Amino acid sequence: MDLKVLLQRIVDFFIKLNKKQKIALIAAGVLITALLVFLLLYPFKEKDYAQGGYGVLFERLDSSDNALILQHLQQNQIPYKVLKDDTILIPKDKVYEERITLASQGIPKTSKVGFEIFDTKDFGATDFDQNIKLVRAIEGELSRTIESLNPILKANVHIAIPKDSVFVAKEVPPSASVMLKLKPDMKLSPTQILGIKNLIAAAVPKLTIENVKIVNENGESIGEGDILENSKELALEQLRYKQNFENILENKIVNILAPIVGGKNKVVARVNAEFDFSQKKSTKETFDPNNVVRSEQNLEEKKEGASKKQVGGVPGVVSNIGPVQGLKDNKEPEKYEKSQNTTNYEVGKTISEIKGEFGTLVRLNAAVVVDGKYKIALKDGANALEYEPLSDESLKKINALVKQAIGYNQNRGDDVAVSNFEFNPMAPMIDNATLSEKIMHKTQKILGSFTPLIKYILVFIVLFIFYKKVIVPFSERMLEVVPDEDKEVKSMFEEMDEEEDELNKLGDLRKKVEDQLGLNASFSEEEVRYEIILEKIRGTLKERPDEIATLFKLLIKDEISSDSAKG
Repeated sequence: MDLKVLLQRIVDFFIKLNKKQKIALIAAGVLITALLVFLLLYPFKEKDYAQGGYGVLFERLDSSDNALILQHLQQNQIPYKVLKDDTILIPKDKVYEERITLASQGIPKTSKVGFEIFDTKDFGATDFDQNIKLVRAIEGELSRTIESLNPILKANVHIAIPKDSVFVAKEVPPSASVMLKLKPDMKLSPTQILGIKNLIAAAVPKLTIENVKIVNENGESIGEGDILENSKELALEQLRYKQNFENILENKIVNILAPIVGGKNKVVARVNAEFDFSQKKSTKETFDPNNVVRSEQNLEEKKEGASKKQVGGVPGVVSNIGPVQGLKDNKEPEKYEKSQNTTNYEVGKTISEIKGEFGTLVRLNAAVVVDGKYKIALKDGANALEYEPLSDESLKKINALVKQAIGYNQNRGDDVAVSNFEFNPMAPMIDNATLSEKIMHKTQKILGSFTPLIKYILVFIVLFIFYKKVIVPFSERMLEVVPDEDKEVKSMFEEMDEEEDELNKLGDLRKKVEDQLGLNASFSEEEVRYEIILEKIRGTLKERPDEIATLFKLLIKDEISSDSAKG
C-alpha cells in the first residue's frame, strides 16, 4: 500500500473519533513513546555531571598527577571541573584527544607498570637495570591483582630482594610491604588478609608470609596482633562447625524415621552438641629398644717371656761390655696380655608432635517428637479423624533407632528423649471439608512450587489476548480498504452538488419571475434564499423523517457529551 494512502486513512480515522477517543489515543501514544525513550536511554545514562557536556578524563589519581594534569589543561585553555572524589572532567569531545596527549608526556606518572616494561628493548641496560625492572614489574602486577579484589580501592606493593650471599648464615630473606586503601564502609577479614599475604609470598622466591607487612592509608598495621578480630573469626567458625554437625545429625534422624511414622512432616528432631574447642598440642619422644650396631672396635695384646737385656747405662767401660757369658738370670719370664672391645650402637628415637582436633565432642543431647496414628471414625454423623498415640514399645524402638543414628555413647553422658504428640489437631476439620475444598487444597499443594511460573504464564496469556482482540483488529481496521465507504462519500458529495445546482436554478427562476411581476423591490435576495431553503427542508422532512430524527439525536448526544467534558 502507498504510504500517502496509509497516512490519509490514519488522518481520516482520527478525524472521525470524538474528543474523548482522541485524547485517549494521544495520551497512549505519548506514554508509549516516553517509555521507549526511557528504555533506550536509561541503560546508557551516565552520572549527573555527564549531562552537562562533560566527560571523565581521569579519576582517583595521586595529587601529584592531578596537579600536572590541571597545569596542562590551564596552559591549553581547556575548561575543566574537579569533583570531590578526585575526578577531573573536561568537555566530552576532547576526552580521548587529551588522554593521548597526556600519555605522550608520561602523565600520569604514578600509574603502575607491569611486565609491559620489558616490551621496550634497551641494549645498553645492565644487569642491575634489568633486576630493577623485574622488581617494578612484579610490584605493578601484584598491585593490579590486589586492586581487583572487592574491598580494595588502591594498593601499592614494595618488594625488597637482597643480594645473594655465598654464605648461608649471612643470607637475608626478601621482604614485602603493602599499603592498602579500602573502599568506604568496607573491611578486610582475617582470611582475606592471609590470602593477600599468601598471594604476595607466592609471587616472590624465598618470601614467607611472616615477612609481608600490610598497612592501611592511615599507617595502621593490618593483620598484626589483632587478637580481637581473630577471636571473633574463630568464634564464628566454631559456631558454624557446631551448627553443621547438629544439622547433619538432625537430618539423619528425620530420614530414618520418616518412612516409619508416615513422612518427614511427622517428625521433628533437635540435636544439641557440646564441643571442647580448646587447642591441645603435645610432643612425644620414643626410643627404639632394638638398637642397631653403628661401629665396633677390638684391641688385643699378648706378651710372654723376659725381655732381652740391652747394652746401656752410664757411658764407660762397663756399659760398653756386653752380658757376661755363662751366668743365669733368676727372674721369671715376662707375660703380658691386653684385650679391649668397644661397640657403638645407633640409638633409635622417634619424635611425634600431636595436635588436637578443631573441636572434641563432649556430649550429645537429642530431642525427637513424632506424630501418632489417625483412624477414621463416625462422629456426629460425619467422618472424622481420631488420634491414636503410639505404643510404648514403638517409642522404645524409635529411641533405639535414634541412638544408633547419632552414635550414642553412654560413657560420654549422651541423652536421647523421644516423645509422641498430636501434630495435626485440625485434621477433622480438613476431613469434613467439601469436595471442592479438598480439590483446591490438593491443587494448591501440588502447584505451590510453580506459583511464580504460573503468574508469568497468566500475564503472557492476558497480553496475547489483548494483542489479538484489541491491537490486531484496530490495526486491520485502520489499514483495510473500504470501497463502499469511498462510494458513499462520493455519492454524498454528488447529491450535495446536484441539490446546490437545483437551488441555484430555482433561485434564478424565482428571481426572473419576480422581476417580471415587479416584486423585486419588496423582497430581498436573502429572504428568497431563506424561503427556498425552508421549503427544501420541509420536503426532505416529509421524505426521510426517520433519518432526520436519528441525525438530530446524534447531534444532541454529541452536544451533551461536549458540555459535560467542558464542565
